[in-house]
Amino acid sequence: MAVSGPQKTVMQLVSVVVLMGGLAWAAVPFYNWFCRVTGFGGTTGVAQQAPDDILDRVVTVRFDASKAKDMPWEFKPVEREMKVRIGETGLAFYEAFNPTDKPIAGQASYNVTPYSAGGYFQKIACFCFEEQVLQPGERVEMPVTFFVDPEMVDDPEAQYVHTITLSYTFYEIDLPEGYAALEAQVETNTN
Repeated sequence: MAVSGPQKTVMQLVSVVVLMGGLAWAAVPFYNWFCRVTGFGGTTGVAQQAPDDILDRVVTVRFDASKAKDMPWEFKPVEREMKVRIGETGLAFYEAFNPTDKPIAGQASYNVTPYSAGGYFQKIACFCFEEQVLQPGERVEMPVTFFVDPEMVDDPEAQYVHTITLSYTFYEIDLPEGYAALEAQVETNTN
């Protein structure tokens, strides 16, 4: 059975639309993967442990904190900066406080600048890997364990980086199901 001109055109257009939809669907996961692998856009890496090789060269790591405009928490780094040797494990803390009268869940997004250092800034453990729930009036210190990969000194774009800024932005998310049910039960009991 032969396909006529208008039918062929319609089938080609449908094929193009399906292809474009598939590419759009795959774009976000592919972009996230690309950023994690290359450090593009200041995306940091994740490592199981620090390397055995610790260089004498020191880098200053600055810590920055911000919140989405509707996030009611207070959020700040405990210390603004620290000096670590490249390859050495660093431990920093951020403080969060929930000044409201209800539990609030949050998730942190992050990046580093300059972007050329993103692929070399490795986190071993971080509060940003999980959602955080703070009860009313709760104040917590949240750790991040990290190192700067010694391979950075061999990268022509990153070898002259002496200061890295680690930035977190907290934004509010929906409470996990268990918390939402608990909050509803507390409200019922107080009324």
